[in-house]
Amino acid sequence: MKQFDPMLNYRQLFYFWTVAKTGGISRAAEQLHLTPQTISGQIGDLERTLGTNLFARAGRRIELTTAGKRALSQAEEIFHLGQELEASLRKPINDEGRVFRVGIADVVPKFLAHQLLEPVLTLPNPMRLLCHEDKLDRLFAGLSVHTLDLVIADRRLPPEVGVKAYSHVLGRCTTMFHATPVLADRYRDGFPQSLDGAPLLMPGAGSALRGSLERWFADIGVAPRIVGEFDDTALMKAFGQAGVGIFPSAAVMAREVNLQHRVETIGRADSVAVRYYAITTERRITHPAVAAVMQSAKDTVFNSPPQKPRVLTS
Repeated sequence: MKQFDPMLNYRQLFYFWTVAKTGGISRAAEQLHLTPQTISGQIGDLERTLGTNLFARAGRRIELTTAGKRALSQAEEIFHLGQELEASLRKPINDEGRVFRVGIADVVPKFLAHQLLEPVLTLPNPMRLLCHEDKLDRLFAGLSVHTLDLVIADRRLPPEVGVKAYSHVLGRCTTMFHATPVLADRYRDGFPQSLDGAPLLMPGAGSALRGSLERWFADIGVAPRIVGEFDDTALMKAFGQAGVGIFPSAAVMAREVNLQHRVETIGRADSVAVRYYAITTERRITHPAVAAVMQSAKDTVFNSPPQKPRVLTS
């Protein structure tokens, strides 16, 4: 009888799981930032270790074999147990609190994330908050293997990602434009047509706000001069504070943006709206920390009356 190494390679199992969930080696390679050859080779090694084929060719596609379907189900249980083990071991022996791991998309404003998460720290049963900022694809991968409890994003979970999770709407907010007092005096009158040719700082292509802004400018026939694009909204505001250009921000944060960066509001674009989502593996929210975030969004963050533009005085 052929002898196999009894030690299962869990990295290979994770590669197999990702291919099965995304529907193909190429998609899995993009998500994991590896070459298709690497993933294919690792899955081949896993199949040799297990002594069975996990995938079968179906034309140009691959499909799970009967053994592959059974392996997928058990792999999900393994990763779930691994998440529970990690949470247990990360907790100090004398610490009765639990860990709440949150992934925050890098396009979500920091102040907004703070407002949404602040109630977690005041729950009756203490929780230790671990925040991780990253690109959405990597955050979704963390959610899929249960290393994250929640992802806060500016878009729904795309169905093609292949992650079993659910998108819960936190709220919707419109957009305001801010600039230093000098630029605000120059471009406030005649807004939004005054933005034609004006220096503008834009969120990066990965932001849902970017697409909404581009459509809005096309609809009103205005073409600003884009002088910078930023994935990090805090960096964009820093450039705006330095007077490099006008920048957009969520209307719910207008007062805080003006105070923190010593800028003024030029105008408001009510038709440029962004929705924010809490993405979890729960269809019905039972996690107390996630429930606190949802309640905070409903009662406080997105329930504030529209903020009026604030003009700074010397």
